[in-house]
Amino acid sequence: MLQLRLPACILFIFICGSLPAADWREFRGPGGQGHSAVTELPVEWSDEKNVIWATPVEGLGWSSPIVVGDRIFLTTAVPEGATGQSLRTLCLDTAAGKILWEKEVFQQASGKAHNKNSHASPTPVSDGEKLFVHFGTHGTACLTLDGKIEWTTSELKYAPVHGNGGSPILVDDLLIVSCDGGDKEFITGLDRKTGKVRWLTDRTATHLTRKFAFSTPLLIEAGGIRQIISQGAGAVYSYRPEDGSLIWKVDYADGYSVVPRPVFAHGLVFVATGYDRPKLLAIDPTGNGDVTSSHVKWTMTKAAPLTPSPLVIGDELYVVSDNGIASCLDARTGTVHWQERLAGTYSASPLAAEGRIYFQREDGETVIVKADRTFTELGRNRLEPRTFASFAVLDDSFLIRTEKNLYRIGARR
Repeated sequence: MLQLRLPACILFIFICGSLPAADWREFRGPGGQGHSAVTELPVEWSDEKNVIWATPVEGLGWSSPIVVGDRIFLTTAVPEGATGQSLRTLCLDTAAGKILWEKEVFQQASGKAHNKNSHASPTPVSDGEKLFVHFGTHGTACLTLDGKIEWTTSELKYAPVHGNGGSPILVDDLLIVSCDGGDKEFITGLDRKTGKVRWLTDRTATHLTRKFAFSTPLLIEAGGIRQIISQGAGAVYSYRPEDGSLIWKVDYADGYSVVPRPVFAHGLVFVATGYDRPKLLAIDPTGNGDVTSSHVKWTMTKAAPLTPSPLVIGDELYVVSDNGIASCLDARTGTVHWQERLAGTYSASPLAAEGRIYFQREDGETVIVKADRTFTELGRNRLEPRTFASFAVLDDSFLIRTEKNLYRIGARR
C-alpha cells in the first residue's frame, strides 16, 4: 500500500450552507448532482500510476464511498454459508486507506441480487456527526462515526427484486428512504434520532405489472416550495418533506427498474424512466396534481440512460446510455449538440470537475470528455477489475471502488 500526504485544497460549495473541503457526504456528492469544484483532479492513472493507496475490501458492494473529515465510509456484503450475507459498514482513514473499524449491522438469511447489483448497493449518508446506512428491506441503521450502532430498524418491509439499490437522503431531522419492491412501492421519512417512521406515503402507480425501482431521491426548491423528487416504477413524484404529502406527479407508463438519480437545473427536473423503452424527461416542477400532460417540457428517446444519472454543466445536459452512447443536449430545449459512442457499458453516474466529465465504464475504464457543445475526448484510464460504484472526491483526488479494492487516485507530489 502506498502512502502520500497531499496538501488540502479549498472547495467552494453552494448547497444548504458550506461543508468542509474534504467532505463528500452522500451519493453524487454535495447537492447530490455529481459536481465537484475541486481543481487539479487527476487526468491520468492506472493500477500503478498515481495510486496514493489501494485497500482490499472484503465481500461485494456497489455502494459508493463517502467522506466525512478524515474518514471514508462504505458498505459491503460478505457471504456467509450457502445463501446468507453479513451486511457490514467500514470506516477507513483518508491518509493511508487503513481500515479503522468494520461493523456487522445486519445479517441477511437469503436473497438474490442481479449480476450487476449487490447486497450492499445503497450509498451511506452523513450529517457530519452520524452515519446512516441502508440495506433495502433488510434494514436501515444509524451509527456514530466511531462505529457504535445508535439504532436499527427492519420495519420497512417489501419484496425486493434484484437486490437493493436506492440510497437514503437527509432532509431536516428526517432520513428519507424510497422503498420500491415487486409487491408494493412507498417512500418514508424516518426520524433520524430514533429510526421511527414519521410518515409513509404509498405510490399511486398501481397499474403496473413490474413495480420495482432503485432511484435515490433529490431535494429541490422550486416556486418557493421545497420538494422531494422521488422516482418509482411508472411515475416520478414530488412530495412535501415535512409530511410526505404529494405535490405533483408525472406518469411514464411502463417504465420500471428506475436507477438514475434525478437532477435539477434551469427550473427543470430531469428524470430517466427505466426499462423497457427508456426516455429522459424534462419536467417543470411548479405544478400540482397529475401534470403528465402539462409540465413535461421535452423528451429524449434516443440513447437515454437506464442506469447512469444525468449531469448538467452550465446550459448543457450530459448523459451516457448503458451501452456507451454519450450525448450532449441543450438543457432547456433538449436540442442535441452531439452523440458519440464511447464503447463499453456503463452503470456508474458521471462526474463533472474543472470543465471535464468523467464517465466510468463497468470494466474499470474511465473516459474523460470535455464539457462542451463540441465533442472532445481528453483521455482514458483503466483500473482492474470491474466497477459499478460512482466516484467520490477527496481533496484533489478520486476515490474509486472496484470489485476488489478501494483506490485513492491522485497526482503524486
